[in-house]
Amino acid sequence: MWNYLIDSFFFVLSPIPLLYVALGVFLGITVGAIPGLTGSMLIALTVPLTFYMDNDLALILLVAMYVGAISGGLITATLLRMPGTPASVVTTFDGYPLAKSGKSGRAIGIGIMSSFVGGLISWIFLITLSPPLAKVALKFGPFEFFSLVLMALVMISAVGEGSILKGFISGLLGLLAACPGMDALSGTLRLEFGFDEMAAGFSLIPVLIGLFGISQIITDLTNIERKVERIPISFKGMFLSLKDLKDQATNLIRSSVLGTWVGILPGIGANIGSLLAYSAAKSSSKKPQDFGKGSEEGIVASEAANNATIGGALIPLVTLGIPGSLVDAILLGALILHDLTPGPLLFRDDPQLVYNIMTTAFVGNVIMFFFMLFASVIIARVIDIPKTFLIPTILAFCVVGTYALNNRTFDVWVMFGFGILGFLMEKTKIPLGPFVIGLILEPIAEKNIRSGLMLSDGSFLPVLTRPLSLAFVILALITLVWTLYRELKHQKALQKAGL
Repeated sequence: MWNYLIDSFFFVLSPIPLLYVALGVFLGITVGAIPGLTGSMLIALTVPLTFYMDNDLALILLVAMYVGAISGGLITATLLRMPGTPASVVTTFDGYPLAKSGKSGRAIGIGIMSSFVGGLISWIFLITLSPPLAKVALKFGPFEFFSLVLMALVMISAVGEGSILKGFISGLLGLLAACPGMDALSGTLRLEFGFDEMAAGFSLIPVLIGLFGISQIITDLTNIERKVERIPISFKGMFLSLKDLKDQATNLIRSSVLGTWVGILPGIGANIGSLLAYSAAKSSSKKPQDFGKGSEEGIVASEAANNATIGGALIPLVTLGIPGSLVDAILLGALILHDLTPGPLLFRDDPQLVYNIMTTAFVGNVIMFFFMLFASVIIARVIDIPKTFLIPTILAFCVVGTYALNNRTFDVWVMFGFGILGFLMEKTKIPLGPFVIGLILEPIAEKNIRSGLMLSDGSFLPVLTRPLSLAFVILALITLVWTLYRELKHQKALQKAGL
């Protein structure tokens, strides 16, 4: 382990990889700071550009973008009360009131410090938990992988935003979208609807760019006249003292650990992690009445937790091939695009790549800290770029990136089709996360369950008789029952209140 880790530090800190880390962090922060543009959209647009890149450099760039995008959202959350990314929603509760009271520099500084510490603590969990978990995962058979995918789909559908029914609808649509094309085991075509281009099914990149790029463009076009008031930012109060760290030490550690463990759970996401940490900070605070009015503790809890989810979410991605968040689902697609096998086989066959990903998370976090600290005043000006300039540029990148993948106009139409679907799903509050997870994991689930059935002469019993497989099924059922109970309780509360 340590040899791989040391080698990865030497590699990532060499000139070219370090340049990619810095570029990824810069782009992530910049896009994360613009309301309406998300890290998911940036990474989905970048994946096709990495097609001919070296595998290590491609993953380094994408992971660095991930780190930067989560952090960049705090700028607009604090100055505009508009989170640049969903992960920064909770930061608006106290960041904006503190900035409005004339302490914008201190609000940003606290957020940057908390983001750095949260990322650092989650990285420690990433490098310590991943190797043993990967060794356990190497013992998985087809039934274990099938039940693991089942658990991931249930978790992201049930625990994510919105109702459980809408989550399952989204997951089912994703499963259906993965079905057209050639059957991996029999080699026969299915659901091609008479189109020769459908022989290979829907390409992943056009679907992702459509869901996150085109749908966001449509949304922005419907709100293009919206104007917001921006609070000016200065360096005053941005540089914190050791006393500030000491005062917030317990809150920082608690929020970072909470964020890490929430990140490990498939599909829950940084926004839920920050909300849980915020609630824990408020309940244990000596001044809970200050929360929502500019509490520094609230900013610390939110930003430490949402950045900690990055390291947490990377753990199941590199060890099990299961994405812990929406961005990780896109990273999983990037691994597949580069002919890499996600999960324990990746850890066994290409451990250096895995450790390069881990090291990038650390180095990217350090670069993010200094970049945000000294350049956030400049980054904040990005908010002023008119959407009338941004939207055509992004649209051009979407079209070029999609067409360049296979040089097919068909892929461009697929991109627009899924863009409209994504816009409609967002309008009807159907989450995109389960759709992407279903789309990417369906081939894995189908291949493993069919292989398992061949080994068991068509019997499904091993799903329940093999200990690890049974454990995943039980976890899925517990998640499902708990979510249904939560929704029923919420409905009864609404009925009692007459709503």
